[in-house]
Amino acid sequence: MTATGTISLRECYDRAREGRYGFFASNVTHFDILVGLLQGSATADSDLVVQLGYDEAVFFGGGDPAVGVQVFGACLETLAERYGVAAYCNIDHVHVPDNFDFLEAAVESGVPDSVMVDASSEPFEQNVELTAEAVERVGDDVLVEAELGRIAGIEGSTETPDDEAFYTDPADAVEFVERTGCDLLAVSIGTQHGVASGRDLDVRPDLAVEINDALADAGLDTPLVVHGASGVADERIEELLDAGVCKFNKNTRYQYEYARTAADFYHEHADAIRPPEGVADDRAGFFADSDWEPQKTHFHPHVVSEAVRDRIADVMADLCELTGSAGESVYVER
Repeated sequence: MTATGTISLRECYDRAREGRYGFFASNVTHFDILVGLLQGSATADSDLVVQLGYDEAVFFGGGDPAVGVQVFGACLETLAERYGVAAYCNIDHVHVPDNFDFLEAAVESGVPDSVMVDASSEPFEQNVELTAEAVERVGDDVLVEAELGRIAGIEGSTETPDDEAFYTDPADAVEFVERTGCDLLAVSIGTQHGVASGRDLDVRPDLAVEINDALADAGLDTPLVVHGASGVADERIEELLDAGVCKFNKNTRYQYEYARTAADFYHEHADAIRPPEGVADDRAGFFADSDWEPQKTHFHPHVVSEAVRDRIADVMADLCELTGSAGESVYVER
């Protein structure tokens, strides 16, 4: 779905690796988050990689994930042009073999520039087999990201955390890429899906270096990806960029910023929205028989949405500075 006048996502990643910068690939769970991400990227003059998982596709499609991909794609393309941002879409964590139908529907929609195929919970041989099948099904026009190793924590809307994490072995990484033909490799180096504050994350940039070097020595030019980046310190991000990582997945941070901004806003303006003690909560009659009335300037949905968008935009602009993508946009106006 690359916008006219911009380079492909593959070329964008190649350019980033040569320039030693990267991207926070940002999951979009709500329309206001998408707008905020675009605003922030435009402010930073950065390209943008957004991600849509199966659960988000179901949400945007009113229960139909295939429809959700189409709706999201139309919004992304139109708004990216509006903000002057080269925006790319990755379909995130397509668990195979269960979701092969969703994978094919997403690719056929023409929306994604890449898809992330996840069989990492399977034994090595099964992961190789399923990923290779996905690469064949997807074809050459869409990049395929795969995962080797296991990342602890809660991914997406999964309710049960995976407490086990398995670090990616460099030799296995080489064999995996050679046998599957995947374009990007998500590696397990100690990060964690979900909320990671208060936990002692043993993030190992040195392992990322070993994996990157092993791939290069085998003649494989495969960008590395780190999932679960919401809890990783800035200095670790910088070290991982030097280690050959060009894509960091971030989701939980935006969800928290959305909820926190809305919660703070409604807490501050609660007296303008909820009736005081002694006033009947007459929603149906809209408080016609009361001297008190709610204030539309505070309960109109656009008001809190604007606050959320502005907050997400500020966060995104800062993240672009952190990964070095600020000022590197390849966008060319139609």
